[in-house]
Amino acid sequence: MQYGYARVSTRHQETSLQLDALHAAGITNIHQEKASSVGNRPQLEALIAKLQPGDVLVFYKLDRVARSLRDLLGIIEQVEQAGACIRSLTEPLDTTTPMGSFVLQILGAVAQLERSIIRQRSIAGQVAA
Repeated sequence: MQYGYARVSTRHQETSLQLDALHAAGITNIHQEKASSVGNRPQLEALIAKLQPGDVLVFYKLDRVARSLRDLLGIIEQVEQAGACIRSLTEPLDTTTPMGSFVLQILGAVAQLERSIIRQRSIAGQVAA
């Protein structure tokens, strides 16, 4: 079974773009939440807990699931222990192959770098203001 996951960081944001993409990919069982990636993500935790062998966790973009490379590796480990796979709709990810797992880890590192740069710019903007 394929399970979708959509997340935005605040209650004021919408998951519409992610939901539309998941529906277009034929995903009907979707878990979504409006929560910062820094805090608990109960919908993601519940979704990972119900994964069975052969299931696929599908998401719009990697940064909607993992907040850091360490977090990503933990999620990958949990999904693999369940016998399931991970698939991104916007990135070439397929954890059923060694190369796919490698690409996933590289993209996780790039996403972490991007978040760090954004955080640094935000702090610089606040200091300047």
